[in-house]
Amino acid sequence: MNFEYTDEQQQLADSVRKYLANAYDFEKRKAIVRSDTGVSDAVWATFAELGLTALALPEADGGFGGGAVDLMAPLEACGEALVVEPLIETIGLGARLVARAGSAAQRETLLRGVAEGSVRLAFASLEPKRRYSLDPQATTARAADGGWVLDGEKTVVIGAPAASHLIVSARTAAGASLFVVDPRAAGVRLSPCRTVDGQRAADVFLTGVRLPADALLGADGAALPVIEEAVDFATALLCADAVGAMKHAIDATLEYTKNRKQFGVPISSFQVLQHRMVEMYISCEQARSMAILAATRVDGGAADAAERQRAVSMAKVKIADVARLISQESVQLHGGMGMTEEMKVSHTFRRLTMIAQRFGDADHHLERYAALS
Repeated sequence: MNFEYTDEQQQLADSVRKYLANAYDFEKRKAIVRSDTGVSDAVWATFAELGLTALALPEADGGFGGGAVDLMAPLEACGEALVVEPLIETIGLGARLVARAGSAAQRETLLRGVAEGSVRLAFASLEPKRRYSLDPQATTARAADGGWVLDGEKTVVIGAPAASHLIVSARTAAGASLFVVDPRAAGVRLSPCRTVDGQRAADVFLTGVRLPADALLGADGAALPVIEEAVDFATALLCADAVGAMKHAIDATLEYTKNRKQFGVPISSFQVLQHRMVEMYISCEQARSMAILAATRVDGGAADAAERQRAVSMAKVKIADVARLISQESVQLHGGMGMTEEMKVSHTFRRLTMIAQRFGDADHHLERYAALS
């Protein structure tokens, strides 16, 4: 397997990295996180101009027909900068669901808007006390007056406060289904919050939300395989983001150990610290290899769902383990200042901690892998 990026993929990543270095340095990122919305419309517009929002969309829907492998390098750059804009939520979850299950009208309205940067999507799937389950139970939808009525609650919907549309999973009489919901519709209430790593999320409460018949995304009761495929796709993208955050943590720690002196010499000259830095670097390269493997498998579509799920679970387990190692080592090698708000490495620690839990922690994916083997 070739683990090198193509020239085009690397050029896009370089463009994203160069833009973020100028427009998304640590101080500007902190200002965005502290803002009322927690995201930057200007940054999102630039992502659309660079083609990031359209890269993985089908060509027929205004995209470039790319996949997770094409997005890996740019998302690594976003991981290095700790970008808080909901890219994965929009292109990896919401747009993926619409592309796989949406009608021609839904694809025309939503996917072209995503490609242009005017539409942001958030996928409301998790429910209280059901942890990582993707099969909706507590949120229900019933047919009424030629349309649908939704009731229920979704928790920690990342990207919901800035989303123009929510994709909500709900249980109908036929089974798991998907619906396109306007977050400003009557009966929809968002309770916004900030995650530990600075992203904006919300608990979504649905009380008698009336939807037209064409709000149903895909076939009634047939959504679960589509949801599982989209979440695997987003998990592969999240692994790429994690690799970027790991790379920043390693680079920042190496620079610090070269400048920090003890007994009159840089602490990077101490052999025991060199061993720890080497372990961090090797672990990051292993994580990158597993992330690439997961990306290649999700790009294969649903031809072999079990193979895709195994690859994604293996990658997520490795990413979770390495995220813990690198985040903890980077903070320890920085000393007490590694946990201060002023140091970017402390925010990287939080991002990696969040990534290790999202879409299933190591134990969840070990269990899934065992069940598939």
